[in-house]
Amino acid sequence: MQISWSSYSYAFGPVVALVAVTVLVLLLRWTFSHGKSVVERRPKQGSSEEYGLLEVVSAPPTFVEAEVQRRTLVDAGIRATLAPTTEGPRVMVFPAEAGLARQILERKG
Repeated sequence: MQISWSSYSYAFGPVVALVAVTVLVLLLRWTFSHGKSVVERRPKQGSSEEYGLLEVVSAPPTFVEAEVQRRTLVDAGIRATLAPTTEGPRVMVFPAEAGLARQILERKG
């Protein structure tokens, strides 16, 4: 008695579909699981010393004031960033532009 492949062909389609759905489910669980996705990670707050070459030029009390100051520096042509540090919001620039940034913020404030 020889069993031919055609006798099991009715099961081939559902098995392939089940494998495909299983692979998709595993990929989606990996993608949308918390803390394990390579797509997006929550930003980690650190101290102001943990931002590499950037230097603090202003330490405003609120994020709104910090964003206004950052925008003032950007409008003046200085690359500035707003960093949410553990000490609060900090406006940071590269050391070569720190002196000019402080002068601009002093004139503005």
